[in-house]
Amino acid sequence: MTKNKEIMTAKEVAEYLNIHPLTVHKYAREGKIPAFKIGTDWRFHKKYIERWIREKSTYSPKGKENKTLV
Repeated sequence: MTKNKEIMTAKEVAEYLNIHPLTVHKYAREGKIPAFKIGTDWRFHKKYIERWIREKSTYSPKGKENKTLV
């Protein structure tokens, strides 16, 4: 994946998040992750994926994670 690539495929998002591509498709269908379709293919804007990660990630003052991704 190119560092400056702004639009990502489901496979690239899966690699970025370290999850299965079918999980990425499921989250996109259910509206759990920011995505849009081009024809039958899901696409993801890297900026919105990174924002989604930040919104889903919160940490306690002790550094322990309180909330996990989706």
